Amino acid sequence: MKKGLIIFSPLAQGLLTGRYLNGIPSDSRVRTDGRFLNEKSLSEDVLNKVKMLDAIARQRGQTLAQMALSWIYCKEEITSVLIGASKPEQILENIKMIKNTKFDKSELDKIDEIVL
Repeated sequence: MKKGLIIFSPLAQGLLTGRYLNGIPSDSRVRTDGRFLNEKSLSEDVLNKVKMLDAIARQRGQTLAQMALSWIYCKEEITSVLIGASKPEQILENIKMIKNTKFDKSELDKIDEIVL
């Protein structure tokens, strides 16, 4: 029997939607709280990596969030993916990831090069 894992990160979800690519918006809850994410967390290096990953996602016809969920789901040991969302339309948008869960070796190599 395979071990099941559930993966969830609301902060990653915010980065993956591109919400923080140009800094923390003034209307963000993060701006008023800041316990989990602040301007220092959004270094130029982090933002560049997110932008490179976003470019791969766009080539795949996906949002960055969809590609990230697909990448998690394509791992053999992962049997569940929990999607964090504050609005129903975010869930509906991210569910579309199921249409493209396959990665070719060059995509996986590029992703590994960026994140490792």
